[in-house]
Amino acid sequence: MATYLILPINGYSDVDDQAGFVYTDAHRRDAQAWDLASSEHSVLDAFSRDYAYDQYGGLLSFSAFIYRYLSPDAHRPLMLVLLSGFMAALGLPFLFNAASMQWGQKIAIASGWFYALYPESVLIGGSALREPYLWCFSAFVLWGFSDWQINRAKNSWVWFGLGIAGMLLVSPVVALVTLVILAVWVYLSSERVRLPWWVGVILAAVFIAGLFLLSSALNRQGNLSGATPIGVINSFLREAVVWDVYQLERGSGWVQKLFDQMPEWLHLPFVMVYGVFQPVLPAILVEPTTAIWRVIGLLRAVGWYAFLPALILSFWAAAGSRSTNDRKLWVWLTLVVWGWIFFTALRGGGDQWDNPRYRAILFLWQAVLAGYVWVWWRETRSLWFGRVVLMECVFLLVFGQWYVNRYLKLGFQMQFEHMVVLIFALWAVIFAAGWLRDRAHRNRHGV
Repeated sequence: MATYLILPINGYSDVDDQAGFVYTDAHRRDAQAWDLASSEHSVLDAFSRDYAYDQYGGLLSFSAFIYRYLSPDAHRPLMLVLLSGFMAALGLPFLFNAASMQWGQKIAIASGWFYALYPESVLIGGSALREPYLWCFSAFVLWGFSDWQINRAKNSWVWFGLGIAGMLLVSPVVALVTLVILAVWVYLSSERVRLPWWVGVILAAVFIAGLFLLSSALNRQGNLSGATPIGVINSFLREAVVWDVYQLERGSGWVQKLFDQMPEWLHLPFVMVYGVFQPVLPAILVEPTTAIWRVIGLLRAVGWYAFLPALILSFWAAAGSRSTNDRKLWVWLTLVVWGWIFFTALRGGGDQWDNPRYRAILFLWQAVLAGYVWVWWRETRSLWFGRVVLMECVFLLVFGQWYVNRYLKLGFQMQFEHMVVLIFALWAVIFAAGWLRDRAHRNRHGV
């Protein structure tokens, strides 16, 4: 609500800011939903190639339905914003109950606080985007799966099915990823979980249908190559990554310079690492912008850099789990979360807006993982928490000095490659000192 009111006053002069929208995608989908709702066409036309701003069509169709039947007399964008906020909030009790059932109240409480207070989730939850719906549907699925796994409740499949169906309409790729996450979960806990054969058949059919639905949605314009759904998806991903990298290079002079200086095979790894650190906190601090965008940028960046150590420490926390089954599960969830972070860093092309938003699609799983790490650290008081935070501070200080010199001409000038070497060298010193200290401590106490 605040951004909707303040952006037209203190934002930029572009159409998105003047309309009160933080995200261009949300503005375009909202405008197209109103156009469809006020036309004579069926809201199901949102799935046709004539309406391309919603890649999959489901959210556009729902938005047009809301406008047509709940607000036919006037265009009220805040109606969709309120629905998005409601869906994001609705996921919280399902997440809490599922996490409490699976791992206990401590992890459930910590995960719930991460879910509720993470700045990126608050900003996205207050925008008419697909992510709040996906978080809610993911919570439905996790609750349904947990209720069946623990209590064998028959009605749990209703919530599970509702969540998967919602994902298929809003973003089929998330439905596919979620099914893979849970399939491996079942496999890792096979001695405790036995799926009926008919459930396996249904889930396999849903997965295959999801592949066809995803490939059809991606290729609505008919310009992607590939004879199979997987071929179409691969073609889309390849072209999308190439385009996003091109956009990053074209939009930044220093990225162009770096690409000219480094081998071509390093371009994608650079974009991936750069995307992981988006939104870059030093850039937000020194780049010129308006007050409202400075506040938004600072909250997003500070939130991500406060959240990041928990995700990094998930490797230590997962490996330290006492139960073999729990250790396998947490390692799997860690790999899923970080695999998604790296994938979306490539898919987002290192963009400071697209990349964090794509990353947040699996935010529910990230919140669960962060909640587990928080409880692990509170119980173990591992010194690696402080070391990881120190390594992050080194990155921010050194990179921050580079940005200050670049924009404000203060301090000494450092070549980008020298800055990277310095950061890695300091990281190596911190890591080695921590490892040696832990080794000496174990030897002293005979551990």
